[in-house]
Amino acid sequence: MPHTKSAKKNQRKSERRRLRNRATLRTLKTFLKRFDAALDGPVDVLQKEYDTAAKKLDKAAARRIIHPNLAARKKSQMGTKLHQRKAAAAAPPAPAS
Repeated sequence: MPHTKSAKKNQRKSERRRLRNRATLRTLKTFLKRFDAALDGPVDVLQKEYDTAAKKLDKAAARRIIHPNLAARKKSQMGTKLHQRKAAAAAPPAPAS
């Protein structure tokens, strides 16, 4: 337990920050899951989910809740999936033999 006045204040601050960070991480996880779920749906919905998830990742990285490299990596992984999905949708269907 903290003894000094400043240590008590720092404990209160860190608890508030911890709760705020946990909420942000929870939200981030939700948007990443929504992106993964949208992989089965239409491409325009997938693009919208990518945009929102990327925005949440960028904001969390800017506030140092997650490491900026983690945000970049997740965005790259999502971008690869999005690009593959767009390429598959644009390609003509293979003729059945």
